[in-house]
Amino acid sequence: MRPKRRVKGKEYIAPWEKAFSSVLSPLEEFIHRQTTSGVLLMMCAVAALVIANTGFYEQYHHFFQLYFTIGVEGFQLSKTLHHWINDGLMAIFFLVVGLELKRELLVGELSDVKQALLPIIAAVGGMLVPALIYMGINAGSPTVVGWGIPMATDIAFALGALALLGSRVPASLLLFLVALAIVDDLGAVVVIALFYTESLNMGAMAIAALCVAILVSFNMGGIRRQSPYLFIGAILWIAMLKSGVHATLAGVMLAFTMPMKPKYDPKRFICQMKMTLEQIKEAYKRNENIMVNDELRSRVHHLGEGVNLAQAPAQQLEHALHLPSAYIVIPIFALANAGVPIEFGSFGDVLTNSVALGVIFGLVAGKLIGIAGLSWIAVKMGICKLPADLNFNHIVGVAFMGGIGFTMSIFIAELGFAGSPHDLLMAKTGILFASLVSGLIGFTWLYMMTKKQVKTPEVEAEDAKPTEDAPKPART
Repeated sequence: MRPKRRVKGKEYIAPWEKAFSSVLSPLEEFIHRQTTSGVLLMMCAVAALVIANTGFYEQYHHFFQLYFTIGVEGFQLSKTLHHWINDGLMAIFFLVVGLELKRELLVGELSDVKQALLPIIAAVGGMLVPALIYMGINAGSPTVVGWGIPMATDIAFALGALALLGSRVPASLLLFLVALAIVDDLGAVVVIALFYTESLNMGAMAIAALCVAILVSFNMGGIRRQSPYLFIGAILWIAMLKSGVHATLAGVMLAFTMPMKPKYDPKRFICQMKMTLEQIKEAYKRNENIMVNDELRSRVHHLGEGVNLAQAPAQQLEHALHLPSAYIVIPIFALANAGVPIEFGSFGDVLTNSVALGVIFGLVAGKLIGIAGLSWIAVKMGICKLPADLNFNHIVGVAFMGGIGFTMSIFIAELGFAGSPHDLLMAKTGILFASLVSGLIGFTWLYMMTKKQVKTPEVEAEDAKPTEDAPKPART
């Protein structure tokens, strides 16, 4: 029996539409919460740790060492599943990072030098001091190569932990952490490109340079569609993979060549849409059925094209890739890389290992000294000032949160200790321990040192009033 079509006015309602809406709406609302990405990442990390420490480590390790080949005979790429995740899927993550960097530098939190100065100084301190601490502990040893590991901050974990504090955390503190983490990501990209690169294949580098030149010419030539950029970006990724420079940097290069300006400015867009809507009305009067009215269908299609042209291609791509990156790529990366077998009986040996100690002290103490210390010096010297609703208790809390270095720290550890399984194990153990300690101390510090903000009815009414100069909602 065919289901009946229910029509409310002129709107078609499918038989199961209400049922699916009632299920998907809460799910979509949950996905867009700040805590979701961090919680999902934590679940995958815990799952990997449990698997690696319950007798299934051999199967776990064997699975991610399986080879997967794409291409045809004579032109194919054959890598382990672990490499496909770290070199391939993570290129999507770096593409999103690059798009965020470009947007923030052009129109976001980092576009105003005065506003961005404090988080920039904090981020620089949060990279330099941990690296120096690690180098001091590992001086004169081959393990000094891991100095880049404690420089990184995991934005998903840190923001997720802050969001759990609710109204105890001012919105400006979230913005401070976002800006700090973006500068931190930029620093990590530079470090990977300059210091964690193997011997170079100049032929592949020449192809990569040609790809970048083509991408720039696309931008200068006004090409707005994403598909040409993504096609050349895929070739760029292969060239980078063969060149010796880490392939994930192809994502950043692609991001910085994507157009950030829309085709239509708002005024032109409004005029164009008004004209198109009038044409749609005229076509609709001649025949209401869009299935047989070619002119109506064409005008509606043109309306959709206009909406796309009113948005910057880079922002469209960032929006499209944000959820896959946060909820697919990073959790899979955690599953593939967080499976560290821990022998609790010999955990004391870990705490005396120079690699683990360098990572732990770098992330826990180095981030605190670098972020909070340099911020305090900059404010006291008058170089910059704290936002009105922040104090140094907030900065200290964020400095501890900065010690959560999970994703990028593990990624750099994989690069630095690729040929040394024992040192890699020590580095990962140190990252997990330091991230847990930093997160717990940072959360407890902010919970104890801040008060829940309660708005009076008068303040809520005042906040609800629309204003002409109201700032845009902050993207966290």
